[in-house]
Amino acid sequence: MNLIDPIIQFQNELQAIRRSIHAHPELCFEEHDTAELVARKLTEWGIPVLRGMGVTGVVGILKNGPSNRAIGLRADMDALPMQETNTFAHASKNDGKMHACGHDGHTAMLLGAAHYLSQHRNFDGTIYLIFQPAEEGGGGAKRMMDEGLFEQCPMQAVFGMHNWPGIPVGRFGVTAGPMMASSNEFEVVVRGKGCHAAQPHKGIDPVMIAVQIAQSWQTIITRNRNPNDAAVLSITQIHAGSTTNVIPNEATLIGTVRTFGLDVLDLIESRMRAIAEHTAQAFDAEVDFNFMRNYPPLINHPQETAFAAEVLRGIVGEENVDTQVEPTMGAEDFAFMLQGKPGCYVFIGNGEGSHRDAGHGLGPCNLHNPSYDFNDELLPIGATYWVRLAEAFLKT
Repeated sequence: MNLIDPIIQFQNELQAIRRSIHAHPELCFEEHDTAELVARKLTEWGIPVLRGMGVTGVVGILKNGPSNRAIGLRADMDALPMQETNTFAHASKNDGKMHACGHDGHTAMLLGAAHYLSQHRNFDGTIYLIFQPAEEGGGGAKRMMDEGLFEQCPMQAVFGMHNWPGIPVGRFGVTAGPMMASSNEFEVVVRGKGCHAAQPHKGIDPVMIAVQIAQSWQTIITRNRNPNDAAVLSITQIHAGSTTNVIPNEATLIGTVRTFGLDVLDLIESRMRAIAEHTAQAFDAEVDFNFMRNYPPLINHPQETAFAAEVLRGIVGEENVDTQVEPTMGAEDFAFMLQGKPGCYVFIGNGEGSHRDAGHGLGPCNLHNPSYDFNDELLPIGATYWVRLAEAFLKT
């Protein structure tokens, strides 16, 4: 691996930063201490800082030379509302909050790049170091954009990175086009007429209507959707009734839809609504249909993806860069930034979990798992990628 020596020498400090963030996780739009740490480090290294964009977002602005070209490098800062089962020294000290997705590591890697770039300004232009809040369901990327990120920080392209368990350390995965799915939620309430369960003919049973709707929805995936277009429609909750001898007034269906394309999403939402409304009408019931589009699909731009892959090859070798990595149905709000600017999002291998300190939980080292921990071996690898990417984009 062709890593940057000063970053390797700085790894122990980066590890300390990462583990401190891990031990003090903060949820979306509550990343006050994390943002303070980031802003303090950037200021110590002579990097001007914008604060409060997207509530708790921080942007470091690193300029060098006369060029007007600029690049954005983004890391997320927030944790998840879940209980950590690890008991090692840097396990979460905040009950019910955990860095189970590696955002602590993402923040530390970008800080590592910031530290090096502040001392070795081998570029001509501007690097925007974007520390974003609220990726985990809060849409912090869109919030920063709505508050003027790309207007106040004009850039030609923006890049992101996420650790990925299962990919070996020292390897990267990326693909042009769709890489992560859209994230959408639905809540459908069927309103019938409650009655005694022994006299069902006197009521309108919302439970049976909800069952009919749930079964019919699956035909959207099997009969309406083009089989070549990946999509998921999962009903994850059904709520109805409170006792055995009463047919309730209402039944509720809740779940998620994931797609890689907006056309497919439009089709699924439209058919779900039509099936729900017409099925309810057929049984003399009513329906409240609510479909919430949270994150769009994350779609990498071909030119920027090829550029990022070439930079990666120079660091870890061609054999360690998979440019046809399998897309995932997971979602990521960096997708909003890729709608606003060209760019690319890559996966950096986090290994299988053997890196975890003694005291880790019994579960696997998977994302959103209570025994997860970020692999500190990645810190100099990810920081080197950020540096080489920015230097190549802003060649002197």
